[in-house]
Amino acid sequence: MTSGGWQADASQIAAIVDARHADPFAVLGPHETEFGTVLRAFVPGATSLRAVTLSGNPIAELELCHPAGFFELLLDTCPTAYRLSASNATATWELDDPYRFSPVLGAVDEYLLIEGTHRSLYDRLGAHLLRHEGVDGVHFAVWAPNAARVSIVGDFNAWDGRRHQMRKRLDSGLWEIFAPGIGEGSVYKYEIVSAAGLLQPLKADPVGFAAERRPSTASVVARTDGFVWSDAGYLGQVPVDPRRAPMSAYEVHLGSWRRAADGGFLSYDDIADTLIPYVAGLGFTHIELMPVSEHPLDDSWGYQPIGLFAPTARFGDPAGFARFVDRAHAAGLGIILDWVPAHFPTDVHGLAHFDGGPLYEHADPKRGFHPDWNTAIYDFGRREVANFLAANALYWLDRFHIDALRVDAVASMLYLDYSRKAGEWTPNAEGGNENHDAVRFIQYFNQLAYSARPGVTTIAEESTAWPGVCTPVHDGGLGFGFKWNMGWMNDTLGYLALDPVHRRWHHNKLTFGLLYAFSENYVLPLSHDEVVHGKGSLLNRIPGDFWQRCATLRAYYAFMWAHPGKKLLFMGQEFAQDREWNFTADLDWHLLENAFHRGVQTCVRDLNSLYRSHPALHARDCEAEGFHWIVADDAEQSVYAWLRLAGSGEPPIAIVCNFTPVPRHGYRIGLPRPGIWREILNTDAEPYGGSGLGNLGAVMATDVLPSHGFPASAAILIPPLATLYFRFESD
Repeated sequence: MTSGGWQADASQIAAIVDARHADPFAVLGPHETEFGTVLRAFVPGATSLRAVTLSGNPIAELELCHPAGFFELLLDTCPTAYRLSASNATATWELDDPYRFSPVLGAVDEYLLIEGTHRSLYDRLGAHLLRHEGVDGVHFAVWAPNAARVSIVGDFNAWDGRRHQMRKRLDSGLWEIFAPGIGEGSVYKYEIVSAAGLLQPLKADPVGFAAERRPSTASVVARTDGFVWSDAGYLGQVPVDPRRAPMSAYEVHLGSWRRAADGGFLSYDDIADTLIPYVAGLGFTHIELMPVSEHPLDDSWGYQPIGLFAPTARFGDPAGFARFVDRAHAAGLGIILDWVPAHFPTDVHGLAHFDGGPLYEHADPKRGFHPDWNTAIYDFGRREVANFLAANALYWLDRFHIDALRVDAVASMLYLDYSRKAGEWTPNAEGGNENHDAVRFIQYFNQLAYSARPGVTTIAEESTAWPGVCTPVHDGGLGFGFKWNMGWMNDTLGYLALDPVHRRWHHNKLTFGLLYAFSENYVLPLSHDEVVHGKGSLLNRIPGDFWQRCATLRAYYAFMWAHPGKKLLFMGQEFAQDREWNFTADLDWHLLENAFHRGVQTCVRDLNSLYRSHPALHARDCEAEGFHWIVADDAEQSVYAWLRLAGSGEPPIAIVCNFTPVPRHGYRIGLPRPGIWREILNTDAEPYGGSGLGNLGAVMATDVLPSHGFPASAAILIPPLATLYFRFESD
């Protein structure tokens, strides 16, 4: 060993010890110099340090150059693989030096991130368990282009930002480090110093795959790439064109479906034990989950997520969520996941001002802050941010086999003046209110989602008249598969709340939706939003006595299931829950002890069975050829009648609704063919809690009295507050 010219100078040592060196890898670890191999290490708490071989044989003793634990040594040669043996007055321990390992990320990763085209970003960023240069550990990588220093801190290094100062990739703003000896379950955050030299609040990993259970906020090292799936059969049978297939979704908030005996949360497995057989038994085709991405506040119901890549720890680990999806697929149920790319909360451990200033959020508050929800809005025009969000969508489709993504608050993304007054927003370059950056992002996301695997679809919660929401991107549209029909929901629920004697004056509330029913591919949503914030339950917004309210709800559900459009019903409404949804408690399951509540549930089960088994009720949900009015103008009696048709030789189905408590005897409806029309549904049937009026199972249509523009007709009995389905059976 020689001396002179190879030692770190005092300023370098101070910068390492104070964790403010711009490039700690340039100082620490082994370095070849003209004098020989210089080995430097920083081990806080150590008073002596030796380099040893992997088998524990001594190589050399390093010299303590700073009492905080900075050591260095000049060797003629030094093995590339070595360990450090540290000691002080009370302890001796061995460790692998994180600064002896080469980078894991390559130039291609940087290029794809800069270009905003890294489809599997989650394979590179975040915390990945791997074996690197013969040693097991975790590779951490994060994007923080404006940071002066980033360290990984956690339960493995006493939350000391000096111990794992990361390597910066200058071109892309990526920071990375391989931390040897760390395993699954380790808890961590990023310690970031801004370009101005200010220490930021500790940040959770933007691409963290798991998180601590709230109120704790750290990320957790976890695998999401090793789950063994058993759903190949289900995925192989998913329809290529979901528009032509039945879709009846049961919307669920996992935290209030059922609760544990002590009032706490059930696990993903425990929820699956009850939820999956229940939903499958009712004949739904899908479960729609309100957001499961990690979020700090229960009251947000998941719509203010911070951990976009982490299934919430409220119900278990990522493997538990994967098992839930796998079990749903085994039961024949698809999973629709509510996804929130529109905004994010400003909690200090999250994405807000991630590296000391606006990064994920738009820098202009007129575009980067949401006044309704006090949240930050993503900078959709920044390629890295758009790539981050699009990769997150692919992550759920890839790692967790999600079948559809329902995108929340699309309207807030599309319009620069959404919920803003004059002077609170800045027009686009053409002077309009369209957010061109968000439009391009949405189009890009949809193109990627549909390329993920056959049968995947996307659904927009979009409440305006924006054109082409479900038009393919190559034809100038946004590219969604479906759109929630908010207008239909508002009109029909408004009609339902009217006293029957007044419904004649508002007859068009149930017919108006057919004027635009095929302008998009619609989902008819009776979601959680309709049973909160003082709106009450669906049952309790209907006037009349209890029998009339239950009868009206059954008739309305049957109207909905026969109306063009896919179906969505929020949990509890299938058995007519009579109180407003409370996210802190489970549903009122005791109501099923009452025959009328069971009757509504049985009616929903039968509606799903008919909807799935009869193509006339679903195959042309999105095409005008699948619908034909029979009676649209009988406002005086509040009667509606129409045909659903599938074509291809499938029998048509006639639907008749009576939204008054007065039975209609001998009511004549036109029909396309003479012969027997079987009554396949009567919501007034006694098993549902009805009065039992009906047509003795069938009616005979004749061509003696053509009616309503059809060559045949039949005289029928329409029970009070009831909907009937008639299926053509034979000549």
